[in-house]
Amino acid sequence: MSQEDLGKLYDAILTGDTKTAVAVTQAALAAGTDPQVLVNQRMIPAMNEVGRRFDREEYFLPELLVAARAMKGALNLVRPLLAERGIEPTGRVVIGTVKGDMHDIGKSLVGSMLEGGGFQVTDLGVDVPPERFVAEAKAQGADIIALSALLTTTMTSMKSVLDALVAAGGRDKFKVIIGGAPVTQAYADSIGADGYSASASSAVTLARKLLGVAAAG
Repeated sequence: MSQEDLGKLYDAILTGDTKTAVAVTQAALAAGTDPQVLVNQRMIPAMNEVGRRFDREEYFLPELLVAARAMKGALNLVRPLLAERGIEPTGRVVIGTVKGDMHDIGKSLVGSMLEGGGFQVTDLGVDVPPERFVAEAKAQGADIIALSALLTTTMTSMKSVLDALVAAGGRDKFKVIIGGAPVTQAYADSIGADGYSASASSAVTLARKLLGVAAAG
C-alpha cells in the first residue's frame, strides 16, 4: 500500500472519520502492511496532532471525541495482531473515576488519548473503590494508575487510593497520576501523587515522561 494511501489513515483520525479509518486499516493489513507501522507512523502521530490542536484551542471536546473514536476503530483491528507478535505497548495504564464520583466523559477521553499514544488501557469505569484500583493494577501488570474526579467532595478519594497502595505494599510499583476539574498540581503534591494533568492530551505527555518514553511522530 502506498504512503499516500496510508496517509488517509492519519487524515481520517484527524478528522474523526471512523468509517474511513477502519476501511484504510483493513485494506492496509490485507495488503501486508506491518501493523506496527500503522500504529507508530500513522495512529500515534495523528493523535499527537489532535492533542496539539486541542492545546492550541483549534480543536475542542467534540473534535477530540470523534478523533478518539476513529482511532479506536482502527486500533481494534491492529491490537490483536500486535499481541500475537508479542509487541509490548508503550506502557500499561489502569484508569478510573474514584469512589463516589459518577463522571465518565473526562476519564474516558483520557483513556482514549492514552490508547492513541500507544498505551494499553484498562478502564475500570466510575465509582471505583481504592481496593479495586490496587487489585486491577497488580492483575494487569500496570505501570500507571490514573485517577479522575470531577467533584471537590470526591477528589479526597484519590488519597484513599494512595493510602491503599501503601497498605498493600505496592506504592513503589506504580506511578499514580490524577486529574479532573477541581484537581490541581498543589493537591497532587499534597497527597504524594507522581503527576497531575490538566488535560487529556497532556496526560499522554505526562505518562510518557514518567516512564521515560519518547513521543512518536
